[in-house]
Amino acid sequence: MLSNRFHRFHPRLMDTVPGYGRAALMADIGAGLTVGVVALPLAMAFAIASGVKPEQGLFTAIIAGALIAALGGSNVQIGGPAGAFIVIVYGIVERYGLANLLISTAMAGVLLFLMGLFKLGALVRYVPVAIVIGFTNGIAVLIGLSQVKDFFGLTTPKLPGDFFALLEVLVRHAHTVNPWAVLIACASLLLVVVWPKSYAMPTGPLGLVARLRRLAAHVPGTIIVLVLATLAVSLFKLPVETIGTRFGGIPQALPALALPEFSWATAKQLVIPTITIALLGAIESLLCARVADNMTEFPRHDPNQELMAQGVANFVSPLFGGIPATGTIARTVTNVRAGARTPVAGLVHAGTILLVVLLAAPLAMNVPLAALAGILAFVAWNMGEWREFVRLKQFSVQYRTILVGTFLLTVIFDLTVAVEVGLILACAFFIYRMGTLFRVQPLPRGALPEGVQVFELFGSLFFGAVGKIETLPAQLPPDTRAVVLEMHRLISMDTSGLDALEQLHRTLQRQGQALVLANVNEQPLSLIRRSGFEQRLGPDQIVPTVAAAFEEQAPA
Repeated sequence: MLSNRFHRFHPRLMDTVPGYGRAALMADIGAGLTVGVVALPLAMAFAIASGVKPEQGLFTAIIAGALIAALGGSNVQIGGPAGAFIVIVYGIVERYGLANLLISTAMAGVLLFLMGLFKLGALVRYVPVAIVIGFTNGIAVLIGLSQVKDFFGLTTPKLPGDFFALLEVLVRHAHTVNPWAVLIACASLLLVVVWPKSYAMPTGPLGLVARLRRLAAHVPGTIIVLVLATLAVSLFKLPVETIGTRFGGIPQALPALALPEFSWATAKQLVIPTITIALLGAIESLLCARVADNMTEFPRHDPNQELMAQGVANFVSPLFGGIPATGTIARTVTNVRAGARTPVAGLVHAGTILLVVLLAAPLAMNVPLAALAGILAFVAWNMGEWREFVRLKQFSVQYRTILVGTFLLTVIFDLTVAVEVGLILACAFFIYRMGTLFRVQPLPRGALPEGVQVFELFGSLFFGAVGKIETLPAQLPPDTRAVVLEMHRLISMDTSGLDALEQLHRTLQRQGQALVLANVNEQPLSLIRRSGFEQRLGPDQIVPTVAAAFEEQAPA
């Protein structure tokens, strides 16, 4: 019984070990190295934009990335710090402090693990697509806005998390623009955009130049940006802020295990941040896994196992100073396109970043923050689904309201408020829509016996549609002696619908009129019997056909 209630912990890595050979290993190593190089600048950029140190992003990519790969439910999912978390993490750090961010992340990990354990992974798919697009676009706008300071080299105090206060600070300090920072940021953004498209693979005999071009073609544009920007700052002593000037560099070692101070009083204050991290992590990771499923022919991901892996990763990562982690679409897509076959590629990706930290951390001292801002501006643009705004006119008012409302609430308030209000709106519109689909249609009187009124019920009789049943007595002619409800097209009924039928029965009884239910489907009939309404109505008043109802109500 318990085994059916709980999901079995079974990482996908275990399924790939049998038959794992040299070809798969070489493919996974190549893909893992590629993704590791791609993830390196992004991990630092996401951490800095989130208001924490760059090494915390690297530690998250190493520890959480390895755990998600080893324990997850997908062949090719790559986990680590994500752009979607930037706004959330920044707000939590500003409001509650770094120590409470680590506690909140660990508690979110426990929540994610329990979601997977209790087989709630499939429920994440029920979040309406309008809400997902709305908050994704909203987060993309906030990421872009958060990079304005470093993109233009503004001299400002610590940026507030509130949208309008942030705008006010940026406008007030707009006169402090650093032209060198703007030049580096624009050049970085341009290079990231054009690098994949700036070359054509040679098709003829390969000389030295052609071989070099082919080799360069496989180097990610973000790495090219970091190398060139760092060289420019180092050689020409450009007056821009760097990782070294703001953070003092990156330690050339992994952090020691450190348990954050935990208390129930603190935990109670972190309920909303914890739920926010868990909800966003679940949505992002499972959306990412679905994208990977559509790109490969591997077995589809196990959503519950994926959530359990995300839970373990988010619980362990903060113990080493890490920030929230989830599945990342850009790095997962890179992994797939690089030829990954199994979760070993994710382990290699984490190992690659670890080697860079251990061997080359001092080189990050002169990385300009303006270059990372240019990279994040590109990430923010790619993250948003901007064409959905253009396509809004093709959809219903309800869809437009949910998408635009979630977008604005994400930008102006925060993700938690946006998702809560979005879900409430989605539920309200769904109830309204289902209520309009329920119909009560009278049959023409000419075909009916004298004194008998027949109404056909269509759709679902639930709490949002009971008003159409409550108005029936007022529609009856004075000579009515029986009301027949033909229920063959009534597909479902809830307890509110049942209560409406009982109210109708009592009203008709007081008027000396009978209620007959004809051709009742299995689900409504089961509810009628279990509630005892069949006995109160009278077993003879539930008949298989409308014709049988006519016979039942024929004058003696």
